[in-house]
Amino acid sequence: MTTNDGQSGVLRYTAFSSDPDGGNPAGVVLDAAGLDDGDMLAIAAELGYSESAFLTAPPEGLGGEEGRAYSIRYFSPKAEVPFCGHATVATAIALAERIGPGELVFATRAGTVPVSVAEEDGVLRATLTSVEPHIEDIAEDDLAEALAALDWPASDLEPALPPRIAFAGARHLVVAAATRARLADLAYDFARLEALMRRLDLTTVQLVWRESATVFHVRDPFPVGGVVEDPATGAAAAAFGAYARELGVVPDDTVLTLHQGEDLGRPGRLTVTLRTGDARVRVGGAGARIG
Repeated sequence: MTTNDGQSGVLRYTAFSSDPDGGNPAGVVLDAAGLDDGDMLAIAAELGYSESAFLTAPPEGLGGEEGRAYSIRYFSPKAEVPFCGHATVATAIALAERIGPGELVFATRAGTVPVSVAEEDGVLRATLTSVEPHIEDIAEDDLAEALAALDWPASDLEPALPPRIAFAGARHLVVAAATRARLADLAYDFARLEALMRRLDLTTVQLVWRESATVFHVRDPFPVGGVVEDPATGAAAAAFGAYARELGVVPDDTVLTLHQGEDLGRPGRLTVTLRTGDARVRVGGAGARIG
């Protein structure tokens, strides 16, 4: 394994920012055919990013243009995850730099995820289309445990955005803060929240504050991945888009802007697009190579 540029090497890209110091960094291996599960987990752990992506040949019948379809797997420093939005965007940007912008298709453990890459004003942007999402209630006792682990009193929540578990490739608990100050003050019990998330099969907790009709600020604790906080979370953004539409928080056809990473000093911007008649959610953003 090499860590410099190359088809068999480990590349480093950030997603949801055109600045290498912004967004969410991911490891990208464009040819993981010679790696087993232990190798991939070891690479992800060594990098220390919230997730890394590993490409291999596509399964038979996946579809997509020849040479632009792949199988993809995602590993956090602690375990494999079924789907990761920011690593998908990072991988799509890395591929577009080598084979050009256009349409890509990824076979993930969660399902088939198409990605479109376009160049805008000299910046590559990738937009993924999620698998079919769904929303479910969270039990009162489980919510109380989540709030206790976060050290958030129920009085600090936003009543117009009730807590729910949302899925668009991975499961996320959506919890909305009433104020930006509440969102900014995040010091949670890592072990306690991790235990609850493992029991509920959650990938992150999507903490949200609504700035305006279509602009939100979000943060994502990720203890099950061995990371205190994910700087920009595409899978959670897709889940949140489905949540917001399902609860009537936003129109069926709209574009949302999610700001994430500001509190970590790695600002990122995620665009969430909802379309009437299509339950799937589109999540897009810029990307950049990390030197």
